[in-house]
Amino acid sequence: MRRHRRAGAGGIALLLAGAGILAAAGPAGAAETAYRTECIPPPISGLPAVQGTTRAAVTAPATAKVGDEVEIVWRTVEAASRNPDVLDLDKDTVRPTGTIKVGGAQSGELKVQGPRQNPPIPKNSPMKLPDMKGTLKLEKPGEVTLAPGAYTINVSKPISTDTKCAPKEEVRPAATIKVTDGGGSSGGTTGGSTTGSGTGGGDTGGSTTGSTTGSSGGSTTTGSSGGGDSDGTSHEGKVVQVPYACKTPIGDRKATSPVQINAVKKGGGYGLTVKFAKSVMDSPADIPAGAVKPSMDVRVGGADKGTVKAEGPANKEPVKAGQPIAIPDLKGTYTPGATGRATLTPGVLTVRALGTTTTCTPEKDPGVSLALDTTAQQGGTGGTTAGGTGTTGGTTAGSAAGPASAGGTSGGLAETGADDHGTLRALALVAGTVVLLGGAVFTLTPWRRLGR
Repeated sequence: MRRHRRAGAGGIALLLAGAGILAAAGPAGAAETAYRTECIPPPISGLPAVQGTTRAAVTAPATAKVGDEVEIVWRTVEAASRNPDVLDLDKDTVRPTGTIKVGGAQSGELKVQGPRQNPPIPKNSPMKLPDMKGTLKLEKPGEVTLAPGAYTINVSKPISTDTKCAPKEEVRPAATIKVTDGGGSSGGTTGGSTTGSGTGGGDTGGSTTGSTTGSSGGSTTTGSSGGGDSDGTSHEGKVVQVPYACKTPIGDRKATSPVQINAVKKGGGYGLTVKFAKSVMDSPADIPAGAVKPSMDVRVGGADKGTVKAEGPANKEPVKAGQPIAIPDLKGTYTPGATGRATLTPGVLTVRALGTTTTCTPEKDPGVSLALDTTAQQGGTGGTTAGGTGTTGGTTAGSAAGPASAGGTSGGLAETGADDHGTLRALALVAGTVVLLGGAVFTLTPWRRLGR
């Protein structure tokens, strides 16, 4: 049960393959098979894999001819995972998709899909899945076997999420079709249309949201005095690991995020860019356009004091679950309020999404990312402390969130790190979905224990 928000149009479909129509065939037969299964809850749930047994029946014609297009039906007698004891699932919020292994005289895979159709499913009760259907074109004479395999359970509310289940043993066929040579073409591939047109499970690929950050760091650049730099002079900061403690609408979460601050001289001040290093990942849920807007109060220290607001754009395009995403660069302007060596350190991060605000505060000083030799400017930052300069911060300037104290977080919350390929998680989307920061994923939905 994985991924964000409502799925698209629900399950009415045509069982067509090319110009063909479902062929009349011998009487349909159904048999049941059972197999050990591992189900992977949505990444946003933070849960381990669930081990269980799937019982499924496959209905197919007993006999048919080469060239026929026949309807195959997968009925899930018992899913390997149950609805957890956290949330009742509403009527018509569940849609399954699956893969049937085709063997014997013909080999390949047949994709099947069910409508978004289910009775209400109470907490801690078996999943009740609609039948999945697909159309198979028969290509060769002989016995064609059909064995159920992997399947995905998509739930559209409160956000669209997928639980992916896969066999942990060889699955014996649940149905066999005796195919005679009817003179039809033996070309083509196994498959055909599946019922339904919804969005259970996301596509991979597509464009990234925001810009991909990839700086590997570098040494802190001190530069010369502010008056000596010409416009356009760049100063590259180093990547620092920021241990964030976040106040969310449903509780406290933690994550460590790699952050880099860069600057470009502009008149008497500097244009700042805050980057979340190595932040590309696949979206765990559908993200609507304009749903997520991050900002940060960059702490100014050393000779100067105060904070600088750096903001990122809201995502312009929707991002499908499974597509790569990246946190956009956050940008702001620093006008020095003092002459001397000023330091810039990542501070309070605020994420607004879907009408709520989450505030993340460094638990301890992560260290300076960038130091600049500055010259005081009229109306400069010095003496203005929106949000405070300590590591515990205050309230974010302009934020609707409450105090951003780093203390008091729940000791029972697990921190997750980089994924299996070492790619760091980084994007912030909150309120009924998740916050994804540089080194962690933390769930921000009460639907915590999905997929059991």
